[in-house]
Amino acid sequence: MGQDTIFDLNILPNRAHDLLSHQGIARELASQLGLGFNDSATMYKTPIIHPAPQDANSLEIGVQTPSCRRYMGRIIRNIKVEPSPKWIVERLESIGQKSINNIVDVTNLVMFDCGQPCHAFDLDKLTNSHIIIRNANEKESLTTLTGQKVTLNSSDIVISDKKNILAIAGIKGGKHAEVDENTKNIIVEIANFDPVTVRKTSRMLGILTDSSKRFENDLSPELCEFAMKELSGLIMEMCPDAEFEKIIDIYPAKQEKRKITFSVDFVNKKLGSSFSKLEIEDILKKYHYIYSPLRGDEKIYTNGVFEIIVPALRLDLTIPEDMVEEIGRIMGYDKVKDILPTRPRGENISVPLRSEGGLWDTILLAKKILVSQGYREVYTYSFTNKGDLSVLASASDKNFLRTNLSNGLKESIALNKNNSAFLGLDTVKVFEVGTVFPKSGENIHVAYGDNKKIEETTFDEFLTRFASDSETMEKISSELHLGEAETTKFFIPWSPYPSITRDIAVWIPLTTSSDALQLILQKHAGELLIRVPRLVDKYEKDGRVSYAYRLIFQSYERTLTDEEVNSIMDNLYNLCIAQGWEIR
Repeated sequence: MGQDTIFDLNILPNRAHDLLSHQGIARELASQLGLGFNDSATMYKTPIIHPAPQDANSLEIGVQTPSCRRYMGRIIRNIKVEPSPKWIVERLESIGQKSINNIVDVTNLVMFDCGQPCHAFDLDKLTNSHIIIRNANEKESLTTLTGQKVTLNSSDIVISDKKNILAIAGIKGGKHAEVDENTKNIIVEIANFDPVTVRKTSRMLGILTDSSKRFENDLSPELCEFAMKELSGLIMEMCPDAEFEKIIDIYPAKQEKRKITFSVDFVNKKLGSSFSKLEIEDILKKYHYIYSPLRGDEKIYTNGVFEIIVPALRLDLTIPEDMVEEIGRIMGYDKVKDILPTRPRGENISVPLRSEGGLWDTILLAKKILVSQGYREVYTYSFTNKGDLSVLASASDKNFLRTNLSNGLKESIALNKNNSAFLGLDTVKVFEVGTVFPKSGENIHVAYGDNKKIEETTFDEFLTRFASDSETMEKISSELHLGEAETTKFFIPWSPYPSITRDIAVWIPLTTSSDALQLILQKHAGELLIRVPRLVDKYEKDGRVSYAYRLIFQSYERTLTDEEVNSIMDNLYNLCIAQGWEIR
């Protein structure tokens, strides 16, 4: 084991249903590399079926909740619980799992191998041989295998006999029917539970397990059969004298086969690629997509169209676009050439209420319209301290959903007004495109305004208003020539330290230009001046004119002190006085 190579993989949520297992990873690699794949379940012997002893009850299973989508169980008698063989101990330790005993270990081994959680109950600790899958009763409690006592509610799913809870479905086994060194007979469980129910119960109880992780990402019910074959084969190998009774399989709503139809043109249009029919067909064959019988022959391609049956374990493939993504992923997005779209100069844009690119593209167009008018985008909170719709159990005093954008925009303008000098702005012009929440439904609004006035309208009304503005649309059109940039824009980072603002007003003769004063200020204010001095006031009297300039100082290395800035200002005062000017 010390010479093994361990791979630590991060699996994306959309593939957790089939890749949170060694077989899943092996199947993916085999397809990518063009290698053969051996299903573990086919490597084990199938046990001989024994009838239940005359003095014992056969297994009965009652599913009383739709949250249990499949339940397979079987009784195995005359087992011997003992330490696991060395190869199993090493296999589990290599993936960070502790060996417990041979029966518990093989249930864990199967889960990590094929991705299907398994469990074993001590048959002789049950009231009878009747397994019930049901909703828990309110305040019903259970002590888990780790000794934790938990209280359940009616939304939780449990496994029980006629008297006691045996396990929290898909999450954790209970102490009552624990397999230990004295266990002689067991019931093995391989089931499929609703992912949402498992996740809610797991989070509510704060019990996160390898089992719950797999169920909450959804599993195909078809996986149960493979896991039962593998688990039975391993137990038969661990306990040669074990007697296996028949499998009871409750599967009320079987998973339907999913068929997806798509064409080469469809794939290339969506990806912007030029893949051939043979390239796509090669991928589908390597990944073992089942051919659909057409015209009496088994073909994967007929009349320009691929028609495949999706493997049962691939729950992420439901529509043609999913297959496009699959083909692009396997083929490699690096093989899709980057081609930037262009629009001929001078061509106007028509503004539909909903563009062909969808709502998001239309929202981007609306934002471009406002930016072209000198507005800057802001995002404000969707929660306010008053409104029509309140939020339950809110930890904030803002426990209502907003019914307009204007209130948030007013606050934003007020906050930004304090920094308008720092930004070199005479006025603050901002906008927001966002969702508002009336008493029923949700609407998209557009709000824009400045220090004096704010306007708010619905999204469609906004587009209708600007669609007829040819001057604005011509300006937007000229900005959409992607790939035709003539200059490179560089980002200058903000300083993390606060700025200091100072104003200076100077009397100078009417014959002297304000540029002369600005030049002196800019030249001698030093490197701490981060903005060009901005004229904020002009006043004429008695043949003289007073110009007031605003200066902003800031350091990228430290917080400035008043003493530093005062020293700079004193120097500027002296320079102005030396010119014969008077400080106002």
